[in-house]
Amino acid sequence: MRAALLYSAAGSLLLSALTGAPDAEDRTGAAERRGTAVAAARAKAAGVDFGPCPDAQDLPGRMQCGTVSVPLDYARPDGRQIELSVSRARATQKDPQNDKRKVLRQGALVHNPGGPGATGLYFPLIGLLPEWKRIAAAYDLVGYAPRGVGRSAPLSCKDPKQFFTGPSQAPAHPSEAYKQERIAKAKAYARGCAERNGSALRHYHSLNNARDLDVLRAALGEERLTFMGSSYGTYFGALYATLFPAHVRRMVFDSVVHPGPGRIWYRNNLAQSAAFEDRWRDVREWIARHDDVYGLGATEREVLRSYERASARLAAEPAGGKVGPGQLHGAFLQAGYYDDQWPHRAHALSAYLKGDAKPLIEQLEQHPEAAAEAENSRAVYVAVECNDAPWPTDWRVWDRDNTRLARVAPFETWDNVWTNLPCAYWPAPRRRPLDVGAGPGELPPTLILAAERDAATPYDGALELHDRLAGSVLVTERDAGAHGLVGGPNACVNGHLEAYLLEGRLPGRGARCAPHAEPKPTAPDRAGPGPGDASADQAREATSSAMSLRRPV
Repeated sequence: MRAALLYSAAGSLLLSALTGAPDAEDRTGAAERRGTAVAAARAKAAGVDFGPCPDAQDLPGRMQCGTVSVPLDYARPDGRQIELSVSRARATQKDPQNDKRKVLRQGALVHNPGGPGATGLYFPLIGLLPEWKRIAAAYDLVGYAPRGVGRSAPLSCKDPKQFFTGPSQAPAHPSEAYKQERIAKAKAYARGCAERNGSALRHYHSLNNARDLDVLRAALGEERLTFMGSSYGTYFGALYATLFPAHVRRMVFDSVVHPGPGRIWYRNNLAQSAAFEDRWRDVREWIARHDDVYGLGATEREVLRSYERASARLAAEPAGGKVGPGQLHGAFLQAGYYDDQWPHRAHALSAYLKGDAKPLIEQLEQHPEAAAEAENSRAVYVAVECNDAPWPTDWRVWDRDNTRLARVAPFETWDNVWTNLPCAYWPAPRRRPLDVGAGPGELPPTLILAAERDAATPYDGALELHDRLAGSVLVTERDAGAHGLVGGPNACVNGHLEAYLLEGRLPGRGARCAPHAEPKPTAPDRAGPGPGDASADQAREATSSAMSLRRPV
């Protein structure tokens, strides 16, 4: 394992040791192994009864839905069962360039978009997009909501009506009073998770997500799994490859979480905060290059001053009474994930500073109707990460590490703390992370995709997984930082993905792709989407959440 050092452009940080009470069970669990085999055999016999999708009548395409039963606790496979929601679009078996030519079906392609806490139920709709039609011809496209998400035995830690608390603040260097306020909220949130979910809470973790994936494989009638995991999906995909190597057909790891046991999850979040400082600079430099459109400054420092001026103004008087510094910060944090958001964010900031708050409010307002989904996503994120690994239980450790980090990386550091701080006061047992890996010949060749400047899952995670999985090939998008590469704008990356999924063909070692084109600046009168095929446009909109590879809220 690599030394616990995180480096940023501004310097280096030595991180403190972690404390916590690990789960006493064996790390892979003999009882859980037997329970998974029992559950998979049942699922294979039962299959999936696919039919119409609830609340999806207006969606395009041929997507169908069903459920798969899995044990809440794999050590007790005959105990309480929970149902996972599953979706599928059958392989078209039609060549998109010659509809008279039949394409050989290759089975199911299962996708997880990340999180923890994101749903993949809309993933099958991606087959409607032109760039996915060749894959959709060969594979049943299968999505699902992991345990805890949506209808899959949903978790909740707080009344959704109380979830959105905007307008909120976002101090880069919080006062002691503000820290104490957030500590109290973290403790209350952890208590809420325990009170609302009881003893079941301990069973929502990454090892069980990997076991659920094997039961889903069996229910789909697949002897070996073809899986594509993005962001967090790469982590439990790596766990799956370690636990069930003989059940793997092909695996794609897109935007990789560092899988080292010592990095799950406290140090990974520190690494993410450090990386976001460079990515935030990328955003500002792009805006500065288009000062003629946005007027926010001709240098990244001038753009930063414009951002800070807007944040201070929102602190004094929230826009529309709803958008404060916290909402502004969250919007530009998301822009660090996805560069296609840069034009819209820059336009809203520019308009606000020129006296028009409407675009900012429209983009950043928190909508009550989305509160239940957002609260559920947050609850799953916290439960999985808190259950997965030891965390520091002494606030002084968090305060010391993040105060140091915030001196060189102020943009995301404290926001990341407040997201994860309930783990310091978590009521359920902590587990010891599995040491993932596969030696020569233990696993079929796998494909890893990563962008060099991805901040959400820094590039060293892809290098680490590549080292741990013998026979894997890493494809790197150079000088780019968008999070999530599959199906994105880079034709080189998509070509390698297609060659692997359709032909089992991998590039040579050290494969690299030139960066995709930067987004074009959008003038205010051209901010809306252009014309296009209605079903494809609907599919893009519907699958945007399925392919959203973010750290939830």
